Amino acid sequence: MKAQTMKAATAAKKLGILLSAAPEEFRDRDISRTELDELNANPPAWLVDLRADGPHPRDVVARKLGVSNSGLARGGVTEPLTTAEIKALLAEPPAWLVAERATQAQVRAENARVKQRNAERAAARD
Repeated sequence: MKAQTMKAATAAKKLGILLSAAPEEFRDRDISRTELDELNANPPAWLVDLRADGPHPRDVVARKLGVSNSGLARGGVTEPLTTAEIKALLAEPPAWLVAERATQAQVRAENARVKQRNAERAAARD
């Protein structure tokens, strides 16, 4: 039976890294599920460095900044950022970042409120 494989881009997404920053031997081939599991369990130095220092893909940048992917776009962030660049933004947040973090906090609070309301309704039905 042939091992299940995925494109390098899919594997990079699952690993939380930017494909273009990965070594060529990773980018230029398909990755098996077994290899992906091994990379997660025992990451090589290049993977440890990429996860720690970046550059990071959009979803990782957004998560580290505490905003949505859309918030990044509204803030004009279109390129991958390194950990140092993210820390600099967090140390002295520009106005767009402050506004987007507030928006994200409101969204999370509303989601929590709706979840609580739905749980109370379900409990009342039971």
